[in-house]
Amino acid sequence: MTAILVESVLFVAAIATVGGLLFLALKAYTPLGMRLRQLENRRRIEREAENVCPVHGAHKEHELVRLASGDRICPDCFREVVRDTLG
Repeated sequence: MTAILVESVLFVAAIATVGGLLFLALKAYTPLGMRLRQLENRRRIEREAENVCPVHGAHKEHELVRLASGDRICPDCFREVVRDTLG
């Protein structure tokens, strides 16, 4: 019984290893892999560009203030808006 369990675990591990190697080969050596890397880079660059305020410069993502509409604003702009609306 133990031998059957060990054999089935090793079989599943072998299938997972082959699948992982195929995925890595697909991502490293095919045009589809290059396209996936380009999409990841584009998303990273766009995410970093969203964190830059045209007035106050770059901020970290956790520093930005999320408005009720879902938009994000830099903390300095938010302070200015609140200061102008309150008095």
